[in-house]
Amino acid sequence: MRLGPGLLVTAAFIGPGTITTASVAGANFGFALIWTLLFSVIATILLQSMAARLGVATGHDLASALRTTIQTPVFKALAAILVISAIGIGSAAYEAGNLTGASLGLQEIVPSVSPLLWTPLIAILSAVLLYTGKHKVIEGALIILVVLMSIVFISTLVMAAPSLTAILIGFIPSLPDESITTVLALIGTTIVPYNLFLHSGVLAEKHDKNKDMQKLIKETNLDTGISITLGGVITLAILSTASVAFYGTEAGKISAANMAVQLEPLLGSMAHYFFALGLCAAGLTSAITAPLAGAYAVCGMLGWSTQMSNTRFKLVAITILLFGAFVASLGLDPVAVIIFAQAANGLLLPIVTTYLVWLVNQKTVMGDYTNSMLVNLVTIPVLVLIFGLSSIKLFSLIF
Repeated sequence: MRLGPGLLVTAAFIGPGTITTASVAGANFGFALIWTLLFSVIATILLQSMAARLGVATGHDLASALRTTIQTPVFKALAAILVISAIGIGSAAYEAGNLTGASLGLQEIVPSVSPLLWTPLIAILSAVLLYTGKHKVIEGALIILVVLMSIVFISTLVMAAPSLTAILIGFIPSLPDESITTVLALIGTTIVPYNLFLHSGVLAEKHDKNKDMQKLIKETNLDTGISITLGGVITLAILSTASVAFYGTEAGKISAANMAVQLEPLLGSMAHYFFALGLCAAGLTSAITAPLAGAYAVCGMLGWSTQMSNTRFKLVAITILLFGAFVASLGLDPVAVIIFAQAANGLLLPIVTTYLVWLVNQKTVMGDYTNSMLVNLVTIPVLVLIFGLSSIKLFSLIF
C-alpha cells in the first residue's frame, strides 16, 4: 500500500507547535509527560481512523455529515455555531503559531530582518499558494525538510543515550506542578481538532461507492496508524532531546534563542541554522494545511462547496490565514503564542470528538461501517480523559 492522507495529517501536526511544545515539556518536566504523548498518539489514531472512515464510507466530510444528519433546526444551528467558532477560531489560533514559528526560523537565519516583516511575507506567500492551488508544488519539498529534521532529532536522541529507566517512568501518568497547560498543549498539538475535518474532507473527495469499501477502510486504517505513529516517535525524540539538554539546568527555561541547543551533540555549530530551517519548513507546511482544514469545517457546516477549487472555499481559507497573520504580527512572545494555540486546541477537543463519535455510531450515516462495540469501549476512556483535562484547565482559568 502507499501512505497517503495519513501523512498529510502527520505533516499538519508536526509543525512549530509540536517542536516548541515538546521542547517545553522536556525542558520543564523532563520525561514526566511522556504518558501524555502516548495517550495522544493512541487517541489520534483512534479518532483520525473514525474521521477517515466517515469520508471513505459516506463521501461526506465531518462538517457536511453533521449538517445533513442533525434534523432539529435549533440543534443544527447550535452545531453550526460551535463548529464554525471552534474550528474557525481554533484554526486561526493554530495558524498564528504556524506563522510565528516559520518567521522565527527565518529570523534566526537572517537576524537583520525583523519578524514583523517575515510574518506578513510568509502569510502572503501562503495565501497566493492557497488561492492558486499551487501549494502542492512546494509542499513535497517542505515535508522532506521536516522529515530530515525529524531524522536529526532521532539520531541526536540515540547519541544522547538518555536513561531508559527515566523514560519508562515517564509512561506512568502524573501531573507535576504547573504542568496542566503543557499537558493540554501536548494533547492539542497531536490530536488536532481541525485534522479530523481535513482527513475526512480529503478522503471524501476520493469516495467511490463502486470500490471494495472494506478493503479501502483497512488500507486507510493502516495508513493512519503508520503515519500517526511516525509522528509520535518524532515528538518523543524532540521531547527527549530537550529533556537531556535542558531539564534540571539553569537553561531549563525554553526560549526561541536556545531551542537549537538540543541538536548540538550531533550538528555542533550548525545546529542553530538547521533548527531554524526545519522550524521554518514545519511552519510553512502547517500554515497551508490549517486554513484548508478550517475551510472544510466552515464551508461544510454552511452547505457551501468543499472543493478546494471553489472560490468561497479559498476565501474562507485565506480569511483564517489572515486572522492568524494578524495575531502573529502583534509582537507577542513566539513561544507563548505557540503554546497558547496548542492549549486552545486541547480545550476545543471535547466538542469536536463528541460530534465525531456520535456520527460514526449513526446507522443512517455509516450504514454497515459504524463503530464496533470494541472501538466504542476503547473510545470511552479517551473521551473521559479529554473532558477531564479540559475541565481542569477551564476551572483553573475561571477560578
